[in-house]
Amino acid sequence: MPTRTSGASAVAMTGAVSRRLNALKPLSPAQVQRIEALGERLEAAAPGAMLQTEGGGPMRPTFILSGWACRQRLLPDGRRQIFSILIPGDAVGFCADPSPISSASAVALTKVTLATVEPLGSPAAASPSNRAQDPWGFADHMWLSACLEEGLLLDHIVRLGRQTAYERTAHLLLELHWRLALIGQADQRGFTMPLTQEVLADFLGLSIVHVNRTLQQLRRERLIEMSGSKVVLLDAPQLTEIADYQPPTLEHGA
Repeated sequence: MPTRTSGASAVAMTGAVSRRLNALKPLSPAQVQRIEALGERLEAAAPGAMLQTEGGGPMRPTFILSGWACRQRLLPDGRRQIFSILIPGDAVGFCADPSPISSASAVALTKVTLATVEPLGSPAAASPSNRAQDPWGFADHMWLSACLEEGLLLDHIVRLGRQTAYERTAHLLLELHWRLALIGQADQRGFTMPLTQEVLADFLGLSIVHVNRTLQQLRRERLIEMSGSKVVLLDAPQLTEIADYQPPTLEHGA
């Protein structure tokens, strides 16, 4: 059920959304206030909860305020392919042309806090050409967000199709570091990654054993350190060279 938060808590909860959208295009003070208002009515989902079911149709536009989730496809035999990892500030349900049948499901990987967006605009408003349906003026932000997500998806296709396990893992760690730094949840060298090796395997198209061996190799070569969910990038330049990683270029220069 939706819950209300205090003004200070609402600002804290929506900070990742504001930082992400502001990096895409500067937000006006009025837009920041509208985003903060999302924190007044929140919904929580437990780990493993379905946020969107495959074939269940388009979901309401929703921001993830805290916690991690993913978009995935399950095969009949139980195998899973994860398409994208969703972190705080990310959105789902803003497709500009929603299909009546969803080809993927969204599931919480940790406990997540969500804010469903009604007045921010319908899914059709996520296009600069539909400003009439976007009275708050967020069309450009959501359009740029969709462009960023497409770029990340293309990177993921290259990871799965052409990179080795070693390169894939290095690339993913660098990408997560960049995305978390964008929302103020990573420092210069490291970040917290609450993902199991099973999730990493399903995302990278590897076995759990292969993921474990690859992480061990990166540790042995003193490229990373891992303690629990904490990841430290000991040699980011070398990892960048290994993965041929190029961070996204944003309009706002982030």
